[in-house]
Amino acid sequence: MSVLEALGILGAGAAAGAINVVVGSGTLITFPVLLAFGYTPVTANVSNTIGLVPGSVAGAIGYRAELRDQGARLRRLALASTLGAATGATLLLTLPASAFKSIVPVFIGLALVGIVVQPRLGPALRARRGQAAQIGAGTLVAVFATGVYGGYFGAAQGILLLALLGITLEESLQRLNAVKNVLAGLTNLLAGVIFAIVAHIAWDAAALVAAGSVSGGILGARYGRRLPAGPLRALIVAVGVVAIVRLL
Repeated sequence: MSVLEALGILGAGAAAGAINVVVGSGTLITFPVLLAFGYTPVTANVSNTIGLVPGSVAGAIGYRAELRDQGARLRRLALASTLGAATGATLLLTLPASAFKSIVPVFIGLALVGIVVQPRLGPALRARRGQAAQIGAGTLVAVFATGVYGGYFGAAQGILLLALLGITLEESLQRLNAVKNVLAGLTNLLAGVIFAIVAHIAWDAAALVAAGSVSGGILGARYGRRLPAGPLRALIVAVGVVAIVRLL
């Protein structure tokens, strides 16, 4: 690996770490960079997954104030998310990479619609069900499915989680973003452990992504927490549209 390639991967990791903490979709930066530097798709994917874990930890620490009093909720959601991650990681190692290509942009598009309509749709649905902050079976199944996707590939996993949680739970967008950071981090961590055991990891690339993602995660948490709900929602939609374009 040349110095220029190392700097490129480090910079991509920093950008991905910041974007992951504030919105999600950081994989759409690091994954193409690793491919451009000659890594095979599976090696790039698994190395990227491991590399982004420290950035998620840094982001979760930065959002610790927003995580306060959400411990019980996090435990239930984390179980569903990690079970999904294990399933998704297994699928990555057994299915062709093209398996999800046609449906991923559709998922992201639906998530963006959910983000936009959440301020009105979420309260209406919760009022109809009579539950403002309860986690129903449907929410757990959806979080599990998002974990499967995150363990398999993970691009825009954060956007999917934010849309889902925003519709089903009555919380501020920033508190939901804090939950999203923890769940996405756990998904990457569990998938990364599985990959480290059974897959080929480019540890030099993973280490560079990790170093960059930590600095990006710290900056993302510092400034992302200050964004009001409106601009944050607009940023999520903008990043999501870019993700769809790149995936297509």
